[in-house]
Amino acid sequence: MFGVIVSGRLVQTEFQPISHSQFLTTIPDADNINHVVVFLTGISPFPEGTAGQVYFSWPDPNAPPNWQVLGHISNTKPSAIFKISTLKKLHEMNSFSNTMFGQSNICHNAQIGISIEPLMNITEVPSPSGPANNITFAQKMLENFMNYILSFSVTQSNMLPDPTATYVPLSTVQNWYTNFERRLTQNPNFWKT
Repeated sequence: MFGVIVSGRLVQTEFQPISHSQFLTTIPDADNINHVVVFLTGISPFPEGTAGQVYFSWPDPNAPPNWQVLGHISNTKPSAIFKISTLKKLHEMNSFSNTMFGQSNICHNAQIGISIEPLMNITEVPSPSGPANNITFAQKMLENFMNYILSFSVTQSNMLPDPTATYVPLSTVQNWYTNFERRLTQNPNFWKT
């Protein structure tokens, strides 16, 4: 029913059914992939009133999959191109949807999951302005901050003593991120007060 195209590779149509409404495929050697195309093969359409929410999990050898929404495909939108080169490994920041497609093991390859859902439950791409865009901007800014902080992370055994440096436990930054994101979700304008 589904297919994936990665530039320079053969079309991939091997999606494993995880449940009656969830399907999963693995993309090997995904480190240098910039875009993927996800499409309906035309063999069978979505059931009336449904569409496929497309999720992506970036490879990480030290954490279970962390599913990120890319967008959707439907009978009226049978294909979509998704930019994945900017997606980051978010497992350090939260555990949202780590078991969405029935997996809790560490995955070394990228994965694409498609969940068939009622059209009313499909997550749309935020509009260019308004509260949804403010939330998206803040989340992207937070992700950027976390990725920057994480780029400096080392294990305690690899730390070099530096009496002039101040160290903050990564868990403290992670707690701040989680609390900020929760408050942002509850009230996108909380930071204005």
